[in-house]
Amino acid sequence: MTNQPRHLANDMIFRRTHEAHGRRIFVTPENSVMKHLCYGRIILDSQMPRTAFETGKMEVGLVCLSGKCVIEIEGRLHELGRYDAIYIPRNSSVTVITEAGADLVECSAEVEGDYPVQVVRYSDVERNGSLKFTTGGASSKRTVNILLGKNIEAGRILAGVTTSEPGNWTSWPPHEHASMLEELYVYFDMPAPAYGVQLVYTNSDEPDVVAIVREGDAVLMPRGFHPNVAVPGHPMSFVWMMAAHREVEDRQYGLVTVEPGFDTGRSGLEASLK
Repeated sequence: MTNQPRHLANDMIFRRTHEAHGRRIFVTPENSVMKHLCYGRIILDSQMPRTAFETGKMEVGLVCLSGKCVIEIEGRLHELGRYDAIYIPRNSSVTVITEAGADLVECSAEVEGDYPVQVVRYSDVERNGSLKFTTGGASSKRTVNILLGKNIEAGRILAGVTTSEPGNWTSWPPHEHASMLEELYVYFDMPAPAYGVQLVYTNSDEPDVVAIVREGDAVLMPRGFHPNVAVPGHPMSFVWMMAAHREVEDRQYGLVTVEPGFDTGRSGLEASLK
């Protein structure tokens, strides 16, 4: 048994976040079990080609899932395409502009430090074996893309994209990192009938979450092991984003505790530590 409070699944899943247009913040410490991490979505098209906001006390990371856009920060322009990302400091004025359309996920967290604007090109990530790598065994093969990781300066946030092989598990073997990082998955690029099954637990006999997840669903992982599996015949894609509990010090990807009983081999994340 555990002394940690349990959370109901409906407190830890935000459904269909891909259906709103414009900019919308779905998850904050005020409306969820997160202590630091916030999740938002920016979906623009020709009918709604721009949005603007202030970062305030938050550092912000944007990952472009599809389309193209221009990010204007304090008068400077930065173009983003698919899987490009940008780090935006606190106290920044931001405008996002598109012509044909763009879909971006937004992760943010309150910080005390000041870090510079940084643009991450996916073409650079692809050339770095510690930022993009394939891992896992015969039934747990997936490709991990670290977009906002050790390649940038930041206070709390980390973000990237993982895609499984059809019918395979990810986050396997089950691992957790709750002493350092809280996490959130956002599923995307999973058109019907594709879906996955997500688990979150500290005690597998009493899981916090056992849920079917589809396009646009966000699952919160304040603590616990969090494996998931795609249905046969369909891959599973998700953005993962994390926030460190201690600014800078805990902002480390790949340092995990594997669930006892499954800890006889590798975690699957060793390439990220090189």
